[in-house]
Amino acid sequence: MPTETFFNLSEAKQKRIFEAAVKEFAARRYSEASINQIVKEAQISRGSFYQYFNGKEDLYLYVLTEIGKEKMAIALPRQLPEDADFFSVYLSMVRDIVAWTRKRPLYTRIGMLMELDDSEFIAKLTSRFPDTWAGLRALLERDKKLGRIRPDVNSDLVIQILYNQNLHFQKTLFRQGNLDDMLPQVEELIKVLKEGIALV
Repeated sequence: MPTETFFNLSEAKQKRIFEAAVKEFAARRYSEASINQIVKEAQISRGSFYQYFNGKEDLYLYVLTEIGKEKMAIALPRQLPEDADFFSVYLSMVRDIVAWTRKRPLYTRIGMLMELDDSEFIAKLTSRFPDTWAGLRALLERDKKLGRIRPDVNSDLVIQILYNQNLHFQKTLFRQGNLDDMLPQVEELIKVLKEGIALV
């Protein structure tokens, strides 16, 4: 994380450094990102950079932390009733994240590049991440107990399907930059999950 020297900088300078880092980490995988490019974009010297951060890992963790704070603020549905079902909660979260992605496309690119980076640092980093799907898994289990979802449904498999779909959309967005198809396709997948595809 940043040193005290960094936090003593003006807010404008902190923001400039953060934005330069976001731009670089959204353009290249962590393992390929360049400190030289970041300091050039931020208009600071390389020596100054090392007064603010211990190195690239330190800066990357700071960027992820700041992005995570913002994402968590929008990832928890606030306008739904407490007893909203799993499907309503998931669709609400997707809608909020799509809106956030439109506002912060570079943040999403950083996340996608993490998925594509097989460096030792990223592998170690992601292994320490909390299970971001745990809340949805708990909702599935709750809805099974409430009789909303069949008790024999494999919650882990449902989460894996949704995770894979999320990854697919991240890759599509990364390659094509188009969000327009995401929400209708998520809604269609949720309909398939709810209703099944077999004629019984």
